[in-house]
Amino acid sequence: MNILLLIAALIIILAGAEAFTNALEHLGDRLGISEGVTGSIFAAVGTALPEAMVPVVAVFAATSGQPAHLGEEVGVGAILGAPMMLSTLTLFMMALFVSPQRGWRGALNPEPTGLRRDLGWFLSAFGLSAVALFVPHHITLARIGIGLMLVTLYFLYVMVTLRASAALVAEGHGTEAGHALYLSKTGLPTKMPVILIQLAIGLGMIVFGANLFVDGIEGLSHWLSISALILSLLVVPIATELPEKINSILWIRRGKDTLAFGNITGALVFQGSLLPAIGVLLTPWSPSPPVLLGAGLTLLAGGYTYLLVRRGVTLRPYHFLFNGACYGAYFFALT
Repeated sequence: MNILLLIAALIIILAGAEAFTNALEHLGDRLGISEGVTGSIFAAVGTALPEAMVPVVAVFAATSGQPAHLGEEVGVGAILGAPMMLSTLTLFMMALFVSPQRGWRGALNPEPTGLRRDLGWFLSAFGLSAVALFVPHHITLARIGIGLMLVTLYFLYVMVTLRASAALVAEGHGTEAGHALYLSKTGLPTKMPVILIQLAIGLGMIVFGANLFVDGIEGLSHWLSISALILSLLVVPIATELPEKINSILWIRRGKDTLAFGNITGALVFQGSLLPAIGVLLTPWSPSPPVLLGAGLTLLAGGYTYLLVRRGVTLRPYHFLFNGACYGAYFFALT
């Protein structure tokens, strides 16, 4: 029953994310903003919502009558597992699926300034959240200060990214919607109110699916006698990262490298700042071995990718074999 609940929740989450992302592309097209902004902010936030809602729902469920330790473990696992998955397995899978088309030594050509900006902001925010693991929970003022800094970092990042949009559009990096708005297939016009309605429908499906997913994970951890933290670190991100994986694979195979990378790196900034802020403020956020290993490998994979971009290296699929190896090491260490 728990497995069926997880499958049903996953289908609802993915359907909601697909509707949300499709509407976001049309929103970016209509607003005349760059691919970098659409990928790093709009698409990234849209496809990150499944992962974002799971820890939020789990943490708040723990404060409203459900077993606190289960909700906290699911929340912490999902918060740390998502950036880990994006910086390792998701980048590797994107490279793997484009390699038959371009070869392992073929060039990948995302817009470099946006990619460097995203990775730099992510490493700063996630590094701060890793430091917070060693701040005792009873030092409340320090925890609140770190949480507020993480939230501020994300909103500063959004402002900087939006400011860069106009110049990128002028250089030919404007957003173009790849598919018709889904609601327009019912006869509705592709206008702003209809786009916003589809956004709301997608968000509602994601929130509802996330509630089901948390219930399924907690039940499955009991049934399998596996720590909810371990299950959340490994299972939740694999399932909820599917929108990023699928969208980035499709975009890069269509030659939209900036959207493909921006979808991943923008989600990294979102999940490396706002979500850890929730963890720092509302959970014990303590340095257990699985948590430290995940945080360390995430910073290693993210720092490696940032150095490649910073040094002006032409990115090629084989570069991301290292990211895949980081995830493999993590998986085998936890299992």
